[in-house]
Amino acid sequence: QAQLVESGGGLVQARGSLRLSCVASGGPFVGATLAWFRQAPGKEREFVAYVTWRGTARVADSVEDRFTVSRNNHDNIMYLQMNRLKPEDTAGYVCAGLALGRLTDPQYEYWGQGTQVTVSS
Repeated sequence: QAQLVESGGGLVQARGSLRLSCVASGGPFVGATLAWFRQAPGKEREFVAYVTWRGTARVADSVEDRFTVSRNNHDNIMYLQMNRLKPEDTAGYVCAGLALGRLTDPQYEYWGQGTQVTVSS
């Protein structure tokens, strides 16, 4: 059965760094785009980054000079390197796989459970 499992979240001080991982297994992820979204309490789910099978990557404008997305196709893992974190980055970060529409829209077939990132000021 298809699974996306995130890890790497936690509590970090402002200007610190975290690296999130998303392991994809059991599903049609070969050739598929993987993405990160985040959702803070009371806010809508927000696009963070995606990376295609061939490695084409895009991050949201709000994080483009601080976050980097990458993937290891051999091990089916996607990473999100987050640097110079800010309190406004605090959210639940969720991994998604196999886009059903635009790659920046939260329209993916498979979703992980998420990992919490909390940035203290």
